Amino acid sequence: MPDPRLDVLCIGNAIVDVIADATDEFLAAEGLTKDSMRLVDAEEATRLYGHMQPAREVSGGCAGNTAAGISALGGRAGFVGQVAPDQLGEFYRHDLSAAGVEFTTPPMDVGVPTARSMILVTPDGHRTMNTFLGAAQELSVEVLDEEQIRSSGILYLEGYLWDPETPRYAMVRAIEVARDALRKVEFILSDLFCVERHRAGFTKLIDEGRIDILFANEAEILAMGGVPHLETAVAAIAPKVETLVVTRGAAGALAVRGGERADVPAEPVAEVVDTTGAGDLFAAGFLYGHVRGEPLERCLRRGAIAAAEIISHYGARPEADLQALMEAKLG
Repeated sequence: MPDPRLDVLCIGNAIVDVIADATDEFLAAEGLTKDSMRLVDAEEATRLYGHMQPAREVSGGCAGNTAAGISALGGRAGFVGQVAPDQLGEFYRHDLSAAGVEFTTPPMDVGVPTARSMILVTPDGHRTMNTFLGAAQELSVEVLDEEQIRSSGILYLEGYLWDPETPRYAMVRAIEVARDALRKVEFILSDLFCVERHRAGFTKLIDEGRIDILFANEAEILAMGGVPHLETAVAAIAPKVETLVVTRGAAGALAVRGGERADVPAEPVAEVVDTTGAGDLFAAGFLYGHVRGEPLERCLRRGAIAAAEIISHYGARPEADLQALMEAKLG
């Protein structure tokens, strides 16, 4: 195959993040569980938005955040996701394109508006997410650009998008195209509830050898392994994929590739302001190093540095120059 035109092509939910400050008392009054993610319908999304403090908007979703992070690092990233032909859909496309990400999926009138996630950030930096999936869950096989998939070094798939049936078919087709083109497939488990709902489907993908790189946090990998101990879960799953990456929050991260293993601590940060997008930017840093053939430990360090930058401020878009930051910390 020719050299890839894009380093990473990310497929996921096209969601506009609406981020606002909130107190613990506000969460309690709204009946919300702190640090959780729940799906809401259009009516609840409108109601909650009306109760929130003034907010800032940014194009988000796991895959979109990772694509923007790769671009900020100097990589070549693309994104595939469904928006509606409405104001938020236009905003999402402009915002992601302005970040240097190739986003060519056409908007479609699928009967619901563009997805949005109301993210409530408490003073301790934790975020509580209330997500209306809208048009994002209508991504279909028909809108895939298969040549774009074939010309991307890594196909990145967001576990959140596995939940609705229509985009699941699109993801399965994208995997087939990528593997036929001898490209790598990366899958991120996204959330514990995704694993709990789709453990059998995720296990089937892994056991059939259709996933090359698997990303998970500690809770997700324990659930996938069906065991209470991290090392036991890693030992059970790592041999089934080419590369396994497990993030552990303040405890750092680990990666296993064949007989090689690397562990790194979390990058120090003066203050945790907002953890939104931390895992997404970790993935961006790791994948940026991975496509350049860097050692596991250096890839993990890139991920930790990118994640630390993100949690030091609001939102999932870097405010510092990530390229300069990597140069200063890694040389």
